[in-house]
Amino acid sequence: MKSLPTRLLLSLLLPLLASAQQPKRGSTGLEMQAARAEGLLVKGKKTYYPADKWDLSDLPAYQAKEKVTGPIRLWGSNYIVDGNVGEYWEKAFREYHPGVKFEYNMLTTRAAVPSLVFGVADLGMGRRIKSEELQLYQRYKNQDPLEIVIATGSYNVTGWNPAFGIVVHQDNPLTKITLEQLDGIYGAERLGGWIGTDWQPEFARGPEKNLRTWGQLGLTGEWAKKEITPYGLNLRYSQATWISDLILGGSDKWNERLRMYANFAAPEGGDGQGSSMGFGRLKRGLNEDLLQDPSGIAYVGSPVGPNLPPGLKLLEVAKTAAGPYYAYTIDNIRSRQYPLHDEIYAYADGKQAADMDPKVREYLRFIVSREGQEAVMRDGKYLPLTAEAAREQLKKLQ
Repeated sequence: MKSLPTRLLLSLLLPLLASAQQPKRGSTGLEMQAARAEGLLVKGKKTYYPADKWDLSDLPAYQAKEKVTGPIRLWGSNYIVDGNVGEYWEKAFREYHPGVKFEYNMLTTRAAVPSLVFGVADLGMGRRIKSEELQLYQRYKNQDPLEIVIATGSYNVTGWNPAFGIVVHQDNPLTKITLEQLDGIYGAERLGGWIGTDWQPEFARGPEKNLRTWGQLGLTGEWAKKEITPYGLNLRYSQATWISDLILGGSDKWNERLRMYANFAAPEGGDGQGSSMGFGRLKRGLNEDLLQDPSGIAYVGSPVGPNLPPGLKLLEVAKTAAGPYYAYTIDNIRSRQYPLHDEIYAYADGKQAADMDPKVREYLRFIVSREGQEAVMRDGKYLPLTAEAAREQLKKLQ
């Protein structure tokens, strides 16, 4: 058998050797889980905002209504305990109620509501409940869980429920956009939508409200006939569900041209995400593609710093054309005026506060009080509630 010429042999082997020396990346579930855990070791204990950034003196102070003792079993989002806020809440609450003990099983927000259903938790924490989780609870309990907003999502800390920004190419003349226009861009004609498990036919709209060219948003000249290319996340992700609930009336009818991006484990550690929401940098993802597409538009979590590369810009957002329009700033998100802010929730059993376990009720009252929100601010990832939002939650706990 003849040996291959040296030059040919090298041409075949060198790419293989180079490939073997490159760090590997992957997109399997377990690879993503390992990368995510690695990134959280660094991010979890980091403080991103000053501990005294906002004056919270207008929030109602905590006053115990009754002394409580015993265990509180917490299930749900790992971000509560990967960060410091869970520990801060526990220590501060036990100063009022030293007889309370905390038991944590905080691995994923997906366990928050099912753990209540099957009686292994007293409180579930995490993102907003999804329709299938709500239906599970309703089937077993024949009621809705009590829902309490416990913090506002982050400004620029990926993983900690950051707000979404609307991003376009810097050459795009557009500077602002409304939620209705986003529906026109990202959505399609529909017969209705959902709020939880309730079908809402009043959310129906026809194809005449579809926005498929930039001229339909008021751009002129060469932009008028350019087709809009919408960018977003894989529809299996909870962020896509949140966007649907917020701007599409809970509809699953998306723009047929939607470009969807998924996660992968980046070679330098952490997780790279096509949405620029991860811990690692990605070689080619949503941002990189959008930079090459002046006709594109994307919703991007935490679109600041390295998540908004030069060449892309943020739009101001309003609920309606009447305005006001709000820029993506930390104060606009913390004030909850920016329309695409996110929230963190706690779920408990009971149609009303009087039906709740007293120690769970007291703990929730503490969390949304001034002292509880000071702990949120001290942790420096989630944003503290406003006084108005805190009082709304306290009314549910009376």
